[in-house]
Amino acid sequence: MPTAIRILGLVKRYGDVVAVDGLDLEVRMGECFGLLGPNGAGKTTTVEVMEGLIESTAGTVEVLGRTWTTQREDLQARVGVALQETKLFEKLTVGETLRLFRSFYDDARALQVETLLTTMQLTEKRSTWVQKLSGGQRQRLAVALGLIGDPELLFLDEPTTGLDPQSRRALWDTIAGLKQRGKTVVLTTHYMDEAEQLCDRVGIVDHGKLIAQGTPSELIHESGGFHLVELQTEPPLPPDALADVNGVRSVRAQANGIALAIDEPHIALPALFVRLAERQARPTRLLSRAATLDDVFLALTGRNLREE
Repeated sequence: MPTAIRILGLVKRYGDVVAVDGLDLEVRMGECFGLLGPNGAGKTTTVEVMEGLIESTAGTVEVLGRTWTTQREDLQARVGVALQETKLFEKLTVGETLRLFRSFYDDARALQVETLLTTMQLTEKRSTWVQKLSGGQRQRLAVALGLIGDPELLFLDEPTTGLDPQSRRALWDTIAGLKQRGKTVVLTTHYMDEAEQLCDRVGIVDHGKLIAQGTPSELIHESGGFHLVELQTEPPLPPDALADVNGVRSVRAQANGIALAIDEPHIALPALFVRLAERQARPTRLLSRAATLDDVFLALTGRNLREE
């Protein structure tokens, strides 16, 4: 599959601080790629380099087969960006803002203002000043501005932050429609259901490095299993007391007991109850659920994804 973004050995330093440390990454054409990681992990810096907003200290970054240093104007016409927080002209209306940004692009290529107003559910706000918009409405406008040039590659930085559930689902549909049209989307998000729903592949960044990448299901399986059993017992048991139970892939301590990663609950759970009986331990809490990308990140880094 053709490559939309290729990064080799990316390094970004701010004085003595290394924000990105030799990161390698490839995003394929036509996919939605999610870049995940807590604040301070190097995720935002990596995205800003890909967007051409900042220059790298070292490494190679190719976007749509080009580089920002040599072919910036060409890339600006082919790439769309929706930042987490976009500063706009407060005394322009929504319609005026869209028409202004549309004027920056080739008229034959740019999307129609009316189309974007409808797509982003802003039709009733066309004559409203930007300063009068709610946070969610501002966010929808920012995404519309990222789409207005009909980009081949779209960067969405936390696009559904502040959106109500209906607007959030509408944006999901918009992203799905972009993929159907062959567009490439790079998405950052702290909502794991969003990443699992939208992303063909995800990459997890921590301490400036890409520590894992693959489809959500691949990462979940490789990190310890498709199911997670959270257990508390009386008396409490150490994790190693359950590590060799049949069907258990891994065990770790957590604040409220023990977490066991398993693939097949019908094998692991009966064996687990046998072991508890052998240890004369009574389960006071037992929860079995599907593993998530949050569990993947916790297993890989020891931190929750939303920790800062």
